[in-house]
Parts: sequence; structure tokens; C-alpha cells
Amino acid sequence: MADRDQFKYQTRKFSESESAPSSHATVKFLTAVTMGVSLMILSGLTLTGTVISLVIATPVLVLFSPILVPAAIMIFLMATGFLLSGGFGMAALSALIWLYDYVSGKHPPGSEKLDYARLKLADKARDMRERAREYGQDSQQRAQEVTSAS
Repeated sequence: MADRDQFKYQTRKFSESESAPSSHATVKFLTAVTMGVSLMILSGLTLTGTVISLVIATPVLVLFSPILVPAAIMIFLMATGFLLSGGFGMAALSALIWLYDYVSGKHPPGSEKLDYARLKLADKARDMRERAREYGQDSQQRAQEVTSAS
């Protein structure tokens, strides 16, 4: 009898937890499957089109490659040259504008760092000048000692 009650309890517990999926979950699943299948078909068509276009274009590319390859290289080099020269021109122009703003006292971005670096460089130059003067005086004293000892 106890076994029968336990079986009914387990059956009822199992049936309550294993309910049918909601309609919202079913719609989500069907939408995902439909989208996945559609994308798989589109990727297959894209692959097929790519292979067909390569089969058709390969003989044309082989025949015209002595003309197309140097032309493509020249076009690439010309475009790269124009873009680089334009970029360098813009960089030079912005640097000149920054320098003009700095010299005219407008404190453009980064001028504090430049002032700090200039001061540190001036301090180091002053230290080196003092060390050179001390070294020169020390060398002069040694030379005088050597000449006076002889």
C-alpha cells in the first residue's frame, strides 16, 4: 500500500514538472529553426554563386592578367600615395596650427607637457654645464700640479 502511494506521488510529481511547452516557447523555437534554415539556404546559394563566378572569371583573369595585375598595382600605389600625401599634409597643417597657438600664448592641448619637458631639459643642460666647468677646473689643477712637480 505504501508502495502504491509513493508511486502515485512520483507519477503526479513527474507529470507536473513535465508539462507541455508554452506557445511562446514553441513560437520562439519555430522562428529560430526557420531563420536558421533560411540562413543555411542563403549561405549555400552564396557559395554556389561564388564557385560559378570563379569558374567563369578564371579564364578571363588568366588571359588579361598581364594587363590587369600591373594596372591594379599601379592603381593601388597611386591611391596609397595620394592618401599618404594627404595624411602627411593634414598632420603638418595641424602641427603648424598647434605651434602657432603655442607661440601666440593660447596654450593648446599638451603645452603643459612641453613646458615641463623644456624645464627639465634646461635643468639637465645647466647641470651638465656645471659638471663640465668643474671637470675643466679639476683638469686644470691637475695639469698645474704636474707642471709644478716637474
